[in-house]
Amino acid sequence: MNLTRRSTILRTKEDLQKERNRSRDPRTPRSKHLLPLLSVFVLLLTAVHAPAQTATAHFNGQVAYNLTAQLLQVAPKRFNGSPGHDKAEAFIKQHFAAEAAKGNFETDTFTATTPAGLQTMHNFIVKYPGKREGIIVLASHYETNYPLRDINFYGANDGAATSALLIEIGNVLRTHPPEGYSVWLVFDDGEEAVKEWTNSDSLYGTRHLAAKWSQDGTLQKIKALLVADMIADKDLNIDRDQNSTPWLLDMLKVAAKNTGHSSSVFKYENAINDDHLPFKQRGVPVLDVIDIDYGPHTASAPDGFHHTEQDTLDKISAHSLQISGDLFLEMIRLINQRP
Repeated sequence: MNLTRRSTILRTKEDLQKERNRSRDPRTPRSKHLLPLLSVFVLLLTAVHAPAQTATAHFNGQVAYNLTAQLLQVAPKRFNGSPGHDKAEAFIKQHFAAEAAKGNFETDTFTATTPAGLQTMHNFIVKYPGKREGIIVLASHYETNYPLRDINFYGANDGAATSALLIEIGNVLRTHPPEGYSVWLVFDDGEEAVKEWTNSDSLYGTRHLAAKWSQDGTLQKIKALLVADMIADKDLNIDRDQNSTPWLLDMLKVAAKNTGHSSSVFKYENAINDDHLPFKQRGVPVLDVIDIDYGPHTASAPDGFHHTEQDTLDKISAHSLQISGDLFLEMIRLINQRP
């Protein structure tokens, strides 16, 4: 890792958005990333010989949108320690009663040291056993930003929609159990900073889980970890994240082609600090599926709708959730085909 790349890892989502705003100046060329042609060619050949998983296992974007609306009604504010946070946890649990009855729902409770003192947090892990040795992890945070607790910040796109996306993926996996690797859904807590984003004040849930799984041997079984964040924006375009594993980025491009969603990926390239980093730092292949460009950018709202009261249900769409769900199911299929 060179010094330039090392500096990008420490940037926050907010810093990256400001950099993107500057890059819109027509005098400033956008950086290009040349894909490794051989790896893409191999993936394309692989995809030709099997139908897309979505042909038999259908994700329903409208159901995911409805679940988002329900979660926002039950728990519009979900910052740590709030009644809404408890209600969001109950909402998640109620949708996985069948998995809990089989012993496939795990609550990972831990205490985090934060700038606001000790906070109790919970990660939820839903397990769908497969027929091959290995695990594919899909993760999303569900809480809202703690520093914004005193305004009407609801996080429709930033936390609620991706939680709903995982619930709907769970609906698919319940009726179409994995034929390959096991699939684990992780609803992680404490992704947001409690005071100001730093290495120690952010990513509480995934830092804890990565350390725990490193100790108990789970980490070495993970074939890939995919994070869903801010991917219900009506104007969806998923970033090419420089902090993601290259072969997974190549695979996402193939997944987009296979599902007819190529126009919704890789318009922009960034290095994003998100829930995948604690696992990347421990050697797990990771992919951050995120659209950081959310809403119009104005003098009063330079980051668009991100971390503002404007992050509400009317800014997202069932169509974008459909695209995202299709991509995640196709990624599961392609990862299973990888030697």
